[in-house]
Amino acid sequence: MMNQSIDIPEKDDNRNYDYSQNQSQNRAEYDYITRLVSYGSSVIDLGCGNGSLLKKLVEEKKVNAQGVEISSSGVDACKNKGLKVLQGRIDEKLPFKNLDFDFSICNVTLQMVMYPEVLLKEMKRISKYQIISFPNFAFYKNRLDLLFNGRMPKSMLFDYKWYTTGHIHQLSIKDFYSVIKHIGGLEIVEKKSIKSGSSIKDFLIRSFPNLFEQIPVFLLRKT
Repeated sequence: MMNQSIDIPEKDDNRNYDYSQNQSQNRAEYDYITRLVSYGSSVIDLGCGNGSLLKKLVEEKKVNAQGVEISSSGVDACKNKGLKVLQGRIDEKLPFKNLDFDFSICNVTLQMVMYPEVLLKEMKRISKYQIISFPNFAFYKNRLDLLFNGRMPKSMLFDYKWYTTGHIHQLSIKDFYSVIKHIGGLEIVEKKSIKSGSSIKDFLIRSFPNLFEQIPVFLLRKT
């Protein structure tokens, strides 16, 4: 049989996590995460991407910061910002001691790893507090898209196609509560909801988060 090379398209494909054209960014959840982190604390950002969140924490909260990122372009972007970063996976045994950090952060990355339960257990092991955010797959627009169009919702895939996205373990807020209970030893201290700018939408988010909240931010504590 003739060996044939597989041509993986780079356009509209985020599976390689290429940050070469996206050196910096400012996402809505950054401010909420920053408020949860104590001034001068030690922080590890797991799946830190281009380091934009870590840089913000260093500048605003004077934290002792470190990151772990799987993509070489993300590592390069972090180093260009003067950040300390290791290259590697985050859903396996991490090269840190128990409670090495005050805070471990996993921002919009939990759904993109092969073993999310391993990642959560490692976060519990290496830090006193854990900050986790993720896209809520039970968001009402996704439900409507599935109901009326019968396809993977593009809004939750951030306009990528189902086969060109790194989002491999979609979850809802209820799913997150379930896995935290299953793992044990973690207590949810606080949940932040990103403000929509509309009092009606914010009321719906507070009342029915699993239906109307798109990206929740959780603060957990090792018990």
